[in-house]
Amino acid sequence: MMKVKEPTPQEIKSQRIYSGWGLTDEEYRMIEEDILGRMPNYTETGLFSVMWSEHCSYKNSKLVLKKFPTEGPHVLQGPGEGAGIVDIGDGQAVVFKAESHNHPSAVEPYEGAATGVGGIIRDIFSMGARPIAILDSLRFGELTNERTKYLLEEVVAGIGGYGNCIGIPTVGGEVAFDPCYEGNPLVNAMCVGIIDHKNIQKGQAKGVGNTIMYVGAKTGRDGIHGATFASEEFVEGEEQQRSAIQVGDPFMEKLLLEACLELILEHADILVGIQDMGAAGLVSSSAEMASKAGSGLILDLDHVPQRESEMTPYEMMLSESQERMLICVKKGHEAEVIELFQKYELDAVTIGKVTDDGLYRLNHHGIEVANLPVDALAEDAPVYNKARCEPARLKKFERVADFYPDVTDGTETLLNLLQQPTIASKKMIYETYDSQVRTNTVVLPGSDAAVLRVRGTTKALAMTTDCNARYLYLNPEIGGQIAVAEAARNIVASGGKPLAITDCLNYGSPDKPEGFWELWTSADGIAKACEVLETPVISGNVSLYNETNGQAVYPTPVIGMVGLIENLSDVTTQGFKSAGDLIYVLGETKADFNGSELQKMTLGYIEGKLMTFDLAYEKEIQQIVLKAIKLGLIQSAHDCSEGGLGVALAESAFEKGVGFEVKLEMPVSLVFSETQSRFVLSIKLENQTAFEKIMNGHAQLIGKVTDDEMISIETENQTIEVLTQTAKVLWEEAIPCLMK
Repeated sequence: MMKVKEPTPQEIKSQRIYSGWGLTDEEYRMIEEDILGRMPNYTETGLFSVMWSEHCSYKNSKLVLKKFPTEGPHVLQGPGEGAGIVDIGDGQAVVFKAESHNHPSAVEPYEGAATGVGGIIRDIFSMGARPIAILDSLRFGELTNERTKYLLEEVVAGIGGYGNCIGIPTVGGEVAFDPCYEGNPLVNAMCVGIIDHKNIQKGQAKGVGNTIMYVGAKTGRDGIHGATFASEEFVEGEEQQRSAIQVGDPFMEKLLLEACLELILEHADILVGIQDMGAAGLVSSSAEMASKAGSGLILDLDHVPQRESEMTPYEMMLSESQERMLICVKKGHEAEVIELFQKYELDAVTIGKVTDDGLYRLNHHGIEVANLPVDALAEDAPVYNKARCEPARLKKFERVADFYPDVTDGTETLLNLLQQPTIASKKMIYETYDSQVRTNTVVLPGSDAAVLRVRGTTKALAMTTDCNARYLYLNPEIGGQIAVAEAARNIVASGGKPLAITDCLNYGSPDKPEGFWELWTSADGIAKACEVLETPVISGNVSLYNETNGQAVYPTPVIGMVGLIENLSDVTTQGFKSAGDLIYVLGETKADFNGSELQKMTLGYIEGKLMTFDLAYEKEIQQIVLKAIKLGLIQSAHDCSEGGLGVALAESAFEKGVGFEVKLEMPVSLVFSETQSRFVLSIKLENQTAFEKIMNGHAQLIGKVTDDEMISIETENQTIEVLTQTAKVLWEEAIPCLMK
């Protein structure tokens, strides 16, 4: 390979080469005049460009993230490390985080999704936890589009391919379809792990003279400027940066996971810190580890394991090659680490040492190629409070008359709704995932939340990902509240007490006042819901610039939530259990159709004011449901979401193929309203008195489960009737039919 001459510091400045890497003129000026007092060289400019990208520095979102409550009595580790940690009693804790891999997945959907899964798994085991489950949250354009079908197929294959090979079950998630995601799909992955308190790790490099070691796969030229790439908009017709896409190897990751956990569990006395080489690769992991510890670093790049020849310092530092970790170990114990990693056939190489001067220095072929204050990279990126203004569409929505559907045939409407891709069964998708490997999965994909037992205890963890972005499009603040509340409803319906959340904040460009307003305002809603429901934000990530040709995705803050089920006997699923059981609806039903699946199906778009939402009432009904579950009074629980009561009832019948007879004192149209804070519950007849006492007038008896396999919903003006099996087949085959 022919060596390309790197531009001189003077050329970088005069030709504004830095601007192609995402640095503004003012940012370059700060680096030159305020920080270094000289022009940065090629490598140094590259380091700043990735570390000051939105993806690494959160420069556009730091002020937004400050709104979130991050502490609570059970929180052991909040934002700032590889993942958040929450106490679950008995000296154990749950570790979890979600990450986005949107831009890579739009360009190379298989590798983009696969490496998204690989990266989030590393975040979990870098904390010292064993990963036990993966969840995802996906958004695509409409399935009538050929490219969307290709993206869906490849993303699902990538998630399954990586998770199945590494042996971590993919247990849950959500998939939604809207035209705004056509050019820019969202691929968010969440990983959950278990840890003993005594094994919790930090990503830090401290102790003068201690050794910095590089472990795992070799460094290649893949993923260079991946963090910058994730902080830009797409423009059609431009050759997308395929070089910014990493390539994953799950078998290598499995070895790395086991080696790192062995290091953490059996060599804790020599391990100082450990961190995943994720976004911005070697530079971010090393600079962050030193900055967190208030130390400095010297790295010798000649020792970095490379799989390509003649790699420059710039390429080595910015590569995002997968399956790599950086560790700091006590001086003199390097051989111990090398021996351990050799056992797993992995590289473990000394590449540097900790200093006390606060400087970040890189040497290559005996020459110092970078010399910077470490905090300048990791901490001192500018923080922006961008201009914000309410999007014009919201003023328009205020004036639009509320949508009220004219439902002439309730049965046909129900069957059509069940076939909408956002509502339809995702079985075709989750069947490609191994959801039972390691045999801890108690509730498989398809119910409100996945449930995994905590081995050696009677406890279990419920987990879910949620967000109805249409609601945020109509009202970012209330939509943000609803996203958290719905995640909590899913946890409660499974018998769990919500503990905390992780989030993936997927938005358009913060440089547009409307885009920044959406981010800012929805964060207020999320923060308020987290405070009321007592679910602090313990980790997460921000993915901005999700736009194609200037068209942004809906504001989509995906909420990943984990809850604790104190006893396995409390585990509850959404399916009706036995004929004769009584069916109740908890919560009021109003005419809430703006932003609903029925509005989208009828008009082809959504508009109008979002429903009002009462967080205090939401909390009250969640507590009532959880109390009734713990008293053993509930047979099944399912929250009402997209498609309203009609869809929730039908889905409750599908699991066991039973029928039901329900009588509702409302017009047929309201069966499809999406009023919040509602559950469909079923109970045994003998528990009726005890159940109604706890419900305290909030729940209404609407019917019973039958054994005739017929769905029957009688309303004031129509009766919906269809065989359970007929409805279930349409619901299960909708996505496979569209994919063909």
